[in-house]
Amino acid sequence: MSNDYRRIIKDGIWDNNIVFAQSLALCPLLAVTGTASNGLGMGLASTGVMVASGLLISLLRRVISPQVRIPVFVLIIAVLVTLTDMFLNAWLHDLHRVLGLFIPLIVTNCAILGRAESFASRNPVLPALLDGLMMGLGFTLALVILGATREILGSGTLFTNAALLLGSWAKFLELVLIPDYKGFLLIILPPGGFIVLGCLLAGKRLLDRAMASRRQSVATTETPVSEAAG
Repeated sequence: MSNDYRRIIKDGIWDNNIVFAQSLALCPLLAVTGTASNGLGMGLASTGVMVASGLLISLLRRVISPQVRIPVFVLIIAVLVTLTDMFLNAWLHDLHRVLGLFIPLIVTNCAILGRAESFASRNPVLPALLDGLMMGLGFTLALVILGATREILGSGTLFTNAALLLGSWAKFLELVLIPDYKGFLLIILPPGGFIVLGCLLAGKRLLDRAMASRRQSVATTETPVSEAAG
């Protein structure tokens, strides 16, 4: 795998994560992450739209005039979101009843339009596909982590209604971690989402700083050895 593809993977999952690094798409993030299952469902739907829009926009980038590119990108994304909404309503109706109100909001997800403009419209098909997939998975990761944290702190459960999304086999994922828990309503409400998101962003900054410090320490330790060998 070339360094370019490794860079795309690392950017999407961690370094340039839509939520943890760019702080984009916060509206759906705060709206649907009352449970980890809802976050996973929204993340997978958004990932599908990002992959398909990256593919189509990369294929059409040479025939779309620069003057009308933004309206065309929005039109392509809107069509894909409509198809996703219809698919969920037809095949995952119970989940659609929970997420249906927020699925159309994917059209206004600035992260999807941003990747279309900054990457898919300027790169060949394979890198655009990989970028859409990795950015989508990074977004899904953020939704699931935030949803799981809010669900555990707010309700004492994890992956409630996972069977609605993944089928009856996923019943084993539905856990009650704190029996007889009275709940913490603030964490379930949007203000609680802001609080938990702020803690997660701070945690990522601290982790990045610790990793950078460790790399610098290793480089400092190895330098005298190289100079001595020279």
